[in-house]
Amino acid sequence: MTAARVGVFGLLGSGNLGNDGSLEAVLRYLRAEHPEAVVDALCGGPEAVAARYAIPATRLHWYRGEYRTASRARAIAGKGLGKLVDAFRTAAWVRGHDVVIVPGMGVLEATLPLRPWGFPYSLFLLCASGRLLGTRVALVGVGADAIGNRLTRALVSRSARLAAYRSYRDTLSRDTLRAMGVDTARDAVYPDLAFALPTPPTGTPSGTVCVGVMDFHGGDDDRARAEEIHRRYLEGTTAFVRALVEDGRPVRLVTGDACDAPVVATILDAVDSPLVTAAEADSLADLMKEMAAADSVVATRYHNLVCALKVGTPTLALSYAAKSDALMAGMGLDAYCHPARDLDADRLLEQFRELEKRSAELRRTLAERNKHAARQLDHQFTALTRTLFKGTTRQEAP
Repeated sequence: MTAARVGVFGLLGSGNLGNDGSLEAVLRYLRAEHPEAVVDALCGGPEAVAARYAIPATRLHWYRGEYRTASRARAIAGKGLGKLVDAFRTAAWVRGHDVVIVPGMGVLEATLPLRPWGFPYSLFLLCASGRLLGTRVALVGVGADAIGNRLTRALVSRSARLAAYRSYRDTLSRDTLRAMGVDTARDAVYPDLAFALPTPPTGTPSGTVCVGVMDFHGGDDDRARAEEIHRRYLEGTTAFVRALVEDGRPVRLVTGDACDAPVVATILDAVDSPLVTAAEADSLADLMKEMAAADSVVATRYHNLVCALKVGTPTLALSYAAKSDALMAGMGLDAYCHPARDLDADRLLEQFRELEKRSAELRRTLAERNKHAARQLDHQFTALTRTLFKGTTRQEAP
């Protein structure tokens, strides 16, 4: 008998810690419940994935300049040819698997700038190949949101229809797919996959405030005023950090993606205080340790929020999308959201002080919600086994 062949797919190993955390949660499930499975990846950063998770990994795109802006004819032609080659490469990779899992991530949304011929096209190739070749493609705990661009919306909705299994990280995502015309009657909602990762111990009170920053320029529909949004976000975040320092509070800056580093550098330079330091986190586990050691967290990136909530630290969200609001509401902290697009440092400081006054109460609330999240994710993994792995073991050819 040969073991099930399982592929994982996505923008993994590319510097986004949230994406990699979702992958880690799925790999932990596979290794615990299906240790015989043969696992490999088709992903954005194959070298990083292979080194960190000890699985074979293949580059998602044939054209190595896929993530660079194409302005010259040669680059444009290379990208165009790459799209054609990727159709065959993706199908060939899918053919070699019984099951392909897309682990979490906001693969059905465009809350950050996104081109239809980028990841939406790659996801469509995956799901179409799965349907044509009889490989079960599962979108597991994914995020979705309303999409303005017609072509992006069409690719995303068609991908979802072609998948053999779908589950979502919040009700908002399921409702969005239903509004796109996808039949979601059998689709379930579970907490984000990162809630299945191990939780580090809580630190002793130190007065530290963990501030999660982001290279934020608005969403896909904000391209015309992206620089204005970024400037306002950066100025407001810097003013907030400066106010904390003036109160004598240590501030620990954290990120969630490699692209956020310039924001950290700008704040460090502008505030210029020994009370402000920057963490070097290579995983969600690292982020959780930083946030478990803090008295409170103020963060922008979605998975910064997930990490803070999971370790039970009172958290205020600089919300840039409905998914952040939904997450905070689900964990009982919906009163502590502040718009990232219109950041007001004075109002943010008021909300932060209100948050800290209720710290003990909020920690109890988070402890209860985290227990519920753990139970729900156990159900998620049971459903995956029942749906995806029934009958995947095959007889070898004589």
